[in-house]
Amino acid sequence: MTSGLEHIMGDDAGAYFRVTTHAPGPQGSLPLTPDLLRHAPSGDLFGLSQNVGMGWSPSRLNGKQVLLLGTLGGIRNEDGTPAALGFHTGHWEIGLLMREAAEEIASAGGVPFAGYVSDPCDGRSQGTAGMFDSLPYRNDAAVVLRRLVRSLPTRSAAIGVATCDKGLPAMMIALAAMRRLPVAIVPGGVTLPPTRGEDAGKIQTIGARYANGELSLEEAADLGCRACATPGGGCQFLGTAGTAQVVAEALGLTVPHAALAPSGQQVWTALARQTARAALHMAETGLTGSAIVTDAAIRNAMVLHAAFGGSTNLLLHIPAIAHAAGLRVPDVSDWTEVNRAVPRLVSVLPNGPVPHPTVRVFLAGGVPEVMLHLRKLGLLDEKALTVTGATIGETLDWWESSERRQLMRRHLAETDSIDPDTVIYSPERAKAAGLASTVTFPRGNIAPEGSVIKSAAIDPGKLDENGVFRHVGRAKVFTSEREAMKAIKTGVITSGDVLALIGRGPSGTGMEETYQLTSALKHLSFGKHVSLLTDARFSGVSTGACIGHIGPEALSGGPVGKLRNGDWIDIRIDTVRLEGAVDMVGGGERPGTPEDGTAELNARAPHPGLAQDPDLPDDTRLWAALQAASGGTWRGCVYDVDTIIKLLEAGKRAIEESHEEPV
Repeated sequence: MTSGLEHIMGDDAGAYFRVTTHAPGPQGSLPLTPDLLRHAPSGDLFGLSQNVGMGWSPSRLNGKQVLLLGTLGGIRNEDGTPAALGFHTGHWEIGLLMREAAEEIASAGGVPFAGYVSDPCDGRSQGTAGMFDSLPYRNDAAVVLRRLVRSLPTRSAAIGVATCDKGLPAMMIALAAMRRLPVAIVPGGVTLPPTRGEDAGKIQTIGARYANGELSLEEAADLGCRACATPGGGCQFLGTAGTAQVVAEALGLTVPHAALAPSGQQVWTALARQTARAALHMAETGLTGSAIVTDAAIRNAMVLHAAFGGSTNLLLHIPAIAHAAGLRVPDVSDWTEVNRAVPRLVSVLPNGPVPHPTVRVFLAGGVPEVMLHLRKLGLLDEKALTVTGATIGETLDWWESSERRQLMRRHLAETDSIDPDTVIYSPERAKAAGLASTVTFPRGNIAPEGSVIKSAAIDPGKLDENGVFRHVGRAKVFTSEREAMKAIKTGVITSGDVLALIGRGPSGTGMEETYQLTSALKHLSFGKHVSLLTDARFSGVSTGACIGHIGPEALSGGPVGKLRNGDWIDIRIDTVRLEGAVDMVGGGERPGTPEDGTAELNARAPHPGLAQDPDLPDDTRLWAALQAASGGTWRGCVYDVDTIIKLLEAGKRAIEESHEEPV
């Protein structure tokens, strides 16, 4: 035996060679009846054997079966220390929530089951090829979650426990598709900020700040160590993870005041028990997902997204939830209408104006507190149902006079010396503070199908007296994020530039998230004077004059793919009227008109460096093709099965008629 093999196999003298070959089996008997034996499928009967084989008492087999689906990652020891790390804090502690829910189900006579589909960390994969799997993963996870639900045919209800950027949207999409089943969600909550230090969004810029001489090595090491101050929960800012929690509650899929609870604390575990009771109540009363996730619920989710100043990634996820539920999919005109009507009311990281962490939003009243203001404005559909069986209106009646509301808001004032009304503003106070509406959808000769900018995130100092942002600058064009980031770190990008990153949409990279660029620009002293254009997408914590989702994408023939270094770009964003345009206005010594730019773009070939990323996985290439056939980013990057099948059948017929061999 070689020394390496001997080391791996260890000592041969161990007692583990004495292998048991049979066992008496569980005590008791299955609660079978003649009717079950005559008529039940064999799977139902064998399932009972499996249940007692795993240790469940035969006398407790007849309760309602509730499936708990979680995005748990990592392996925690009993004392909370890691045996194996997860991908991120957001899924690290949610096993505790699942256990609380399971205990509640069991104590009520039910039979809890659990399954797991973990999720990646967008922060961990920023700037790497791992990002090419990020958005496609959402679809994959939703598919697997649905398959797990269907694979337990005896379930009476399903509860999803999830937190972060892809896991929670995937869970909402999966459960929205379970239209005839009682479904509910437990959001996994948020991590706390360090007492002294930087939040998990800003800390992702330590490389760029160090490279530009704005941070020392010692400062970077110290700040980075403390950024995730508690071991569980999504990031402390209202990025995609936090916004997805808000949307889950707005849809009625959670119990009241569930979004943004601090992970690991008693108020957080209580949510799991409350949700378990809600799911059992739904199963008893026949309340199913189709009664919760309705057109009215989708509209309410869009309204809350606007009021919170939520992540633009939800423009991809809310349409996908609607599609999964068989509802009308909201389009750009719907988003524009909602954002024009709904004031932004929440002062929270990353857009402020005061950078409160998400735990303060929770203590200030969270989703129901914001809803109280929206109800007075007539912007909510109060008849929409929630998983408790109560309507939104009934829930708000309870919340307004509840002891929970009073104690939480008082606690924020007493412990952090923060007035809760300065975290969640009244509409009048928000207007006086100059809070801009959440998103605008610029068009123009670079983005004829549209684009997205989080207009709430533009530096207020860059707006004129009418709330209009204007930037006319020359483009510096990149076809890889790595080269764009290098340009920021080495001083190639300077004040006044327009950084254009092209070919990074669905077909190029799986529509990568380019937060390392936007965060660097946010936290570098000259960054607010730089605009960013891309057919990729941004993190929910991104800020600044960053225009993404540009359509058509460069690799589908979009004009953005014809930009060259030195082109003049004219960006105009009206943050009050929510109107905007992004145009190339010529490549000469001086800027011309949009018409000049259109003529020049029409005469050009695509950028010579434009290509699918060489590291793009085949899985993502397939996802890109399927979602493009289904309507692309503006329909949520979904799989429209009927459309895809029609296209495949049409292609098959075309090949047969041409007598060509299929590739």
